[in-house]
Parts: sequence; structure tokens; C-alpha cells
Amino acid sequence: MAEKSWNTFATAEPALAATVEARFGAHTHHVLATLRKDGSPRTSGLEVRFLDGELWLAMMPNSLKALDLRRDPRFALQANPGEGTGMGGGDVRISGRAIEVDDPQTKAGYAKEVEPPQPFHLFRTELTEVTRTYVEDDTYLVVQVWKPGEPLRTVKRT
Repeated sequence: MAEKSWNTFATAEPALAATVEARFGAHTHHVLATLRKDGSPRTSGLEVRFLDGELWLAMMPNSLKALDLRRDPRFALQANPGEGTGMGGGDVRISGRAIEVDDPQTKAGYAKEVEPPQPFHLFRTELTEVTRTYVEDDTYLVVQVWKPGEPLRTVKRT
């Protein structure tokens, strides 16, 4: 089974990883999709952090999105596209599983670096897919898809 950490992705595809991090770094709030108890989707605003080779999701205690992830760890995360329709750097999305971290030392290290409101839920992510969609030369729609253990797949459409 292929390793699914952010670091694994960043090592395999450093240019794409840098673009994805830049897109998430361009704005503070992004959109997280989780699954409700009845299986229907829920979208919520969220701040994300890339630290120590991991993509971290932190949430207020007992927030609905945290409860969703405790019940079913699957998520999709979309970077805030920003104002207008320019989409500089493209549209980026990450899918995976969010694993709650209860280890006090790990949470303390995160809290020291990020200073989130206390208390908080902390989730480490396991990636299942990273996708970037952008327009090239005002002609092509380009879709790049990375999955753990697979080469980067690029599709161009006119």
C-alpha cells in the first residue's frame, strides 16, 4: 500500500505540490466537504496548515465537521479560488481521509506553531487524490491528477 502523507506527494511531485501549497496559502479560508450522519454532503469553511510534511486540519471542539470526520474520515478540500474568475495557479482539490490525533505531544507542537483557539480537534490527512485544473495558453483545459503509488496523470482538452 502506498504511503499517503503530504510529504510523499511533495517528494513525488514537488512542482505540483508547491503550486497546491501556494493556492492554499493565497487565502486563509477554504472549503471542506465531509459526510453527514445520513450520508449527505456537508461543506464548511476551514483553515489548513502544511507542517512537518503533513497537511493538518484543525477544528473547534465538537464542530459538526469534526463529528462528521470522527464518524467517516473521508473528506474533500478545495482551495479558495479568490476574487473574480482569474483562478491564478488553477483550481486545486485534495481528497483523502482525516485521522484524528489525540497525542498530547503532537497537539502541543501544532499549537505552539499555529496557536489555534483551545481546545481543538486536530486531524492528520492521508491523501487519496490531489487534482489541479487550469487553463493553458487560453486554449487548453489541463487536469493534473496524482494518486498515491501512481504517476502523475495529465489530460489536456480543447
